[in-house]
Amino acid sequence: MPRLLTVLAVLACIAGAAHAQTGKSTVRELTRFSDESEFVLRGLGLVIGLSGTGDSGKDLALAQQLAEVFRNSGNPIPDYKALERTKSVALVMVTCPIPPGGARVNDALDATVSVVGSASSLRGGELFVTPLQGPTPGSPLYAMAYGPVTLEDPSVPTRARVRLGAKLTRDVKADAPTGRLDLVLDPPFRGYASASQIAGTINDTYFNAPVAGERRIARAVDDRTIRVEVPEVERADPAPFIAEILATPIDVALLRLPARVIVNSATGSIVMTADVRISPVAITHNGLTITTTIPPPVPTEIDPLIDRTRWAGLSAGARPADAARLQDLLTAFKQLDIPPADQIIIIQQLAKSGNLHAELIVD
Repeated sequence: MPRLLTVLAVLACIAGAAHAQTGKSTVRELTRFSDESEFVLRGLGLVIGLSGTGDSGKDLALAQQLAEVFRNSGNPIPDYKALERTKSVALVMVTCPIPPGGARVNDALDATVSVVGSASSLRGGELFVTPLQGPTPGSPLYAMAYGPVTLEDPSVPTRARVRLGAKLTRDVKADAPTGRLDLVLDPPFRGYASASQIAGTINDTYFNAPVAGERRIARAVDDRTIRVEVPEVERADPAPFIAEILATPIDVALLRLPARVIVNSATGSIVMTADVRISPVAITHNGLTITTTIPPPVPTEIDPLIDRTRWAGLSAGARPADAARLQDLLTAFKQLDIPPADQIIIIQQLAKSGNLHAELIVD
């Protein structure tokens, strides 16, 4: 009964009046450098210490890799047959994404290990020391990965993570800008209007006044790129200038962004870039049903009448301005403890039915 009251109380607020979204961000929060990208390190390794859930020693790929480990340790194996009964080792692919900002020597990053052969589980194992190279053939050594593995999803025991297990042995970084820098808007903020607004704000802030004519350092090149010219006096030591540009405050409400919803099924994240609205609609999902008895019994103290109506209704007036907001629905989801995966499914169904008044982007 308390859960039912919570459902009704929360959903009764969903049709509230709309209000404009406002907020301040910085240039850094909305953009990246044009030469920044994710850089993935990779390597082939072994997870050891498994309790009979590893690959069969009869698998040639595992036998070769394991024999190489023994040889490098000064204890060569004369024949692969000596490894046939092995079930405590799994051959894995190790990957380590370097964040767009790069990484430096001795930085520790998470690594992901995934079974390559027939191993059924990595639970309780430890990644043996594994060299990690760049993503292309012939890339140099960038890191060494090792450490205990942790299953992120018990239902997928063949994939795990090594927390802070990859130690960088070489810097991964982009060259520092000198004469100019190109800032690329993140996809949710792309658009000629937003690029022009951000460029104008950079100019106004740098010169401490609205600018005109040729007196500018930033301009919108296209709907995603803002080019900033580093003034001559700043080029000898550009770091403070770049820091100032990236810290420029931006009023997101002035970017005139279209209504857009970005969801990521892998991470369960839901991001909105505008005051997204939803048409009047009734939602049922995963056991949210209506249960009634006709005719209803006469309630007593011992046998009270219980209404098991568990449904989500987004009611609104006839005018478009009266439409419910997606933000209110997400708030209801949170209070009802609906999993992110189910939230994303419902939002996708709203888009398919034409009731979501926004562009839906699925990462």
